[in-house]
Amino acid sequence: MKTATFPSLRVTPELRQAAEQILQEGETLSSFVEQSIREGIERRQVRQEFIARGLRSRDEARQTGKYASADAVIGRLERMLATAKGGK
Repeated sequence: MKTATFPSLRVTPELRQAAEQILQEGETLSSFVEQSIREGIERRQVRQEFIARGLRSRDEARQTGKYASADAVIGRLERMLATAKGGK
């Protein structure tokens, strides 16, 4: 597959220095920027999917008239948290 490039990015000297200071061993500034872009894309995709699921759920609840009470949802979340912490 042919590769492409991102546009040049102008930043303040302070931002560049801060980025260079946190690079891990063997990591280049270019690889850091690429990884940051990948992670940003992934976060936005996850957020978009989350919103889409929420909107579908809202629409389904409106159509069916079946809603979950806040108390039931919070109770379920508390049980899930207790289970994750190793308790019951």
